[in-house]
Amino acid sequence: MSETDSFIDEVTEEVRRDRLYRVLKRWGWLGVVAVIAIVGGAAWNEIQTSKHDAAAESFGDSVMAAVQGKEPLAALKGIEADGARAGVLDLMAGSQAIDDGKRDAAVTHFQAAADNQALPASLRDMARLKLILAQGADMPASERDAMLADLAKPGAPYSELAQEQQVLVLVEAGKTDEAIKRAQEMLQEAGLTSGVQQRLTQLITALGGETKQG
Repeated sequence: MSETDSFIDEVTEEVRRDRLYRVLKRWGWLGVVAVIAIVGGAAWNEIQTSKHDAAAESFGDSVMAAVQGKEPLAALKGIEADGARAGVLDLMAGSQAIDDGKRDAAVTHFQAAADNQALPASLRDMARLKLILAQGADMPASERDAMLADLAKPGAPYSELAQEQQVLVLVEAGKTDEAIKRAQEMLQEAGLTSGVQQRLTQLITALGGETKQG
C-alpha cells in the first residue's frame, strides 16, 4: 500500500470517528433512555409479579381461614374480591349455603358466578349446573331445559352430568319410557364415568327397565 493510500485510509477513519462522536453526542441519550427503560421495565415486572403473588397468597389464606372457621358462609361473604376471584368466592359460598340448608343464598351466589365473565367458561358452566340443582323445580322449565341443552353439548366439561339431569327431568315429568331410553343410550357412550354409569343403571332398574350397557 502506498503512503498516499495509507494517508487516505487514516483520514477516512478519522472522519468516521468524528461522525460517530457527533452522532453519539446528539443521540446518545436515546441509548441511556433505552437502558433505563429496559432495566425499569424488568424491575416493574418483578414488582408486579411480587404484588400478584402476595395478593394471591393473601386471598388463599383468607379463603382457608374462612372455610375452617365457625361460620364459613359469613366469612366467605366477608372477603373482598373482584373479577375471577369474586366468582370463585361465589361458587364456594353457594356450595357452603347448600350445606347450611340456605337454598336461596345458594341460588344467589351460583347465579352471580354464572354471570361473572371474568371466570373461565368451565367454572361458569359449573355454576350454571349447580344453579339448576339448587333451584330444582322452582326454575322455569324452559330456562332449565335450554340451559341443560347447552351444558350437555358434546365436548362440554359437564356434558355427562347435564345429560344425567335431562334424564331425571324426564322422570320428574312422568316420561318413564323416554327416561329409560335416554339412560340406556347414555350407557352405550364411550368414556362414561363409573359414577354416572352406576347411577344410570340404578335408575333404569328402579324404573323397571333393562340395562344394555356396552
